[in-house]
Amino acid sequence: MPEWPANMPRNTFKQALQNGQRQVGLWSGLASPIAAEIIAGAGFDWIVIDGEHGPNDISSLLTQLQAMRGGTAEPVFRVPWNDMVIIKRAMDVGARTLLVPFVQNVEEALRAVAATRYPPLGIRGVSVTPRANDYGRVQNYHKNAHLDTCVLVQIETRVALKEIESIAEVEGVDGIFIGPSDLAADYGHLGNPKELDVQAALKDAAVRIRASGKAAGILTGNADDVEPLFAMGYNFVAVGSDVGILARTAEQMAARFKKS
Repeated sequence: MPEWPANMPRNTFKQALQNGQRQVGLWSGLASPIAAEIIAGAGFDWIVIDGEHGPNDISSLLTQLQAMRGGTAEPVFRVPWNDMVIIKRAMDVGARTLLVPFVQNVEEALRAVAATRYPPLGIRGVSVTPRANDYGRVQNYHKNAHLDTCVLVQIETRVALKEIESIAEVEGVDGIFIGPSDLAADYGHLGNPKELDVQAALKDAAVRIRASGKAAGILTGNADDVEPLFAMGYNFVAVGSDVGILARTAEQMAARFKKS
């Protein structure tokens, strides 16, 4: 067994996915270290810092990772694209769990994994003292970093659904995440993932992903959908978003006390 790097906390989220455990998550798009600090200690297992649709760059990612340190949740950074430079920079500032959007096939899954591994396992560029290894304080980090790196690939189209089994076979892919809104749009139901054919596809995807030995993930903004999604077979589910919580709760408070 490889020597575990000294003073490098274990990625308990990755371990939970490997064991098929239920993991409750939250989406974060506010790009605020204060908001990140608040939700990181709320009791969630994982929180996505959204760099695809949220206004996040490497600098804002860094401050949120700092704010979330010591919280209950594993930070998951959704990179804006399957790009080795973006992935390298995100990992250097400390993101060790990545969600890579719009992965369509084996080749793209292989590219995502390779970007997270140092040579000879991959193509991640080497920085000697990044924040990821506590500025040089983590022993044997470069040789062992991949052991705690968690790669989640996102499937968003009917084409990608056909490739679930082959994508799941890629070594280094820890989980497959289904994007319900994009999938609904690809089915011709923009804005309506509740359509029957989309729901059937979501259920089928969960079964096939778990049968392939990988964790299955998804996002919902409706609390009533959470338990049915777990029942379908999804084992890491984002049950809402910080944006949604703030917007809807603010609206409810305003409506409650505003005089007509």
